[in-house]
Amino acid sequence: MDLSLQGNNALITGATKGIGRAIAELLAEEGCNVAICSRTQADVDAAVEALKAKGVKAFGQAVDVGDGEALKAWVAGSADALGGIDTLVSNVSGGNAAGEEGWRANFEHDVLGAVRLVEAATPYLEKSDNASIIMISSTAALEKFISANAYNAMKGAMIQYAGALAQDLGPKGIRVNSICPGPIFIEGGAWDQIKQHMKDFYQQTVAAVPLGRLGTAEEVAAQVALLASPRGGFTTGANLVIDGGFTKRIQF
Repeated sequence: MDLSLQGNNALITGATKGIGRAIAELLAEEGCNVAICSRTQADVDAAVEALKAKGVKAFGQAVDVGDGEALKAWVAGSADALGGIDTLVSNVSGGNAAGEEGWRANFEHDVLGAVRLVEAATPYLEKSDNASIIMISSTAALEKFISANAYNAMKGAMIQYAGALAQDLGPKGIRVNSICPGPIFIEGGAWDQIKQHMKDFYQQTVAAVPLGRLGTAEEVAAQVALLASPRGGFTTGANLVIDGGFTKRIQF
């Protein structure tokens, strides 16, 4: 299926590794120009070169998404480098640190990071004829997972924000959706570390997935591309769960 994304401009935060990188790679393969950021300049530079090799424009900067001014400057620089913004993907997370520090980190990166990103990009998105915002949340926001913690709570806040934002921005022609990945296995990522150091928990998690395996970053990226595409042009305010059946609630 032709997703009709050729020449669109996409911004993805936290896109040098994992899910963010898979999203950037797939959108570039579909013909999107892409702008990325992460905290490490060397990782950004390497990713930008790989993305340019796909025949599209690519722009990147080292940015701490918790730094509001730096984030806004990256959005403006990205729009200038690419020639506008059509797709905005909020992917960065503050991680899962414990204590009050963890709550502050998740609020600054997951919630305020998304808010600042949207506010900075909206004037550009309003000029697009295929404007789309996609928030990467988590199934940890949908059911109790491990413990009552900041990561789960702030990912839940992102879903609510995205849903309400869809109503506010719809009249401006901007679609807003969220995605909740379940356990996603990425080499060197969190579930890889769990597999190596918490084998029983890892096996229990795999056993809880009806499909019998963890997901891949590429499977999440495919859904992002569809939501970003004009093919998904009547989908807004949705929260798409990609978890192989890991969460047990009935989706309706």
